Amino acid sequence: MSELKTKLVLLLGVALSVVVLYGFLYLEREWEIGVLLVMVPLGVYFLKRANALTYYQHAAREMPRFTWISFALGVVVLIMLLRHEDFALLMLTTVLLYATVSLGLTIQFGFAGVVNFAAIAFFGIGAYSMAILNQHFLHIPDLLIIFFSGAISALLGALLILPILRTRGHYAALITIAFGILFRTFLEVNDVLGGPQGLRVSGLEIFGWDFGNSFPNELGGGSFYVAYAIVALVLLATVYLITRLIEASWLGLNMDSVRLDEVASASFGINGPRWKITAFMLGNCFAGFAGAVYAAMYGFIAPASFNLSDSLLLVSIVLLGGIGNPVAVIPAAFLIVVLPEKFQVIQEYRLLLFGIVVILILRFRPSGLMPRGLRQYFAGRFG
Repeated sequence: MSELKTKLVLLLGVALSVVVLYGFLYLEREWEIGVLLVMVPLGVYFLKRANALTYYQHAAREMPRFTWISFALGVVVLIMLLRHEDFALLMLTTVLLYATVSLGLTIQFGFAGVVNFAAIAFFGIGAYSMAILNQHFLHIPDLLIIFFSGAISALLGALLILPILRTRGHYAALITIAFGILFRTFLEVNDVLGGPQGLRVSGLEIFGWDFGNSFPNELGGGSFYVAYAIVALVLLATVYLITRLIEASWLGLNMDSVRLDEVASASFGINGPRWKITAFMLGNCFAGFAGAVYAAMYGFIAPASFNLSDSLLLVSIVLLGGIGNPVAVIPAAFLIVVLPEKFQVIQEYRLLLFGIVVILILRFRPSGLMPRGLRQYFAGRFG
């Protein structure tokens, strides 16, 4: 395909995606969402029969940078279309933050093979770091506090990875589960951190822009959630770019090698523990970043916000999308977060349904809905 035709195909795909996402976020009646849920798979089926999806996949492989930049701009357009819809923007921002955490899990699970069922704990560490630093160190810019929150999550992750390295399989998973439970218990009994009542968190202020105010009229006006959605999008785009660069580099190559066979990797001089520690710290750092933005957006955090069930939700996003595929976590996060909110009938049974979905995925499609393709290593190329 010519370059112009390739770009047109990609832009058309982005436009269709924005329309579908707008429908899911804007529509409120359950029957409307149900109709949309039927129409989307039918549309995908007919596009596949017409080989349109094949054309799009070829176009995306030819121009990967243009593809993700187009999608980022498409999400900006979606945010502006929903700028007066508080609840829709809240859901969209939550999706972006959960996708950011899931990219960290992708590096841990999919690249290095490190099990982590305590992602929500590191998400909470970032949130509490934001609350404490924002409250006691007013002179530190909020942007720097977000960075510190991620760094604190990464450092605490470095301590947890030490016992994990000495165990394998189910025992490593149990260590992370125990850490998640201990983290919540520690928050509940610690009065300095607010105890079970939690802490109040001030809103973000970046470059003099107070995120607690409505979106400026000069930029179209709208809800204060617009600013948080834009920050969450920038964070997700940055983390996604880092993840893809790692995947396409010798760093990802070493992590893949350790995941597939640590003994064989060691025989070629690859230090398995070093790469596991790197992956674990980096993934937890991403969770800390997202947790800091989450805390500032909600304005209040409590131990009840960081349950083990939320960690399982994040793991289900990675499993549903496809382990090791960074692109897959974004639509999976959208499905996991938005659909239960739209269908209030199933909200009470959300965790039960997630458990059933995980079992079905592991049984019938263990590689996920969008499996990771075979690794292709080209030095210096992002694709």
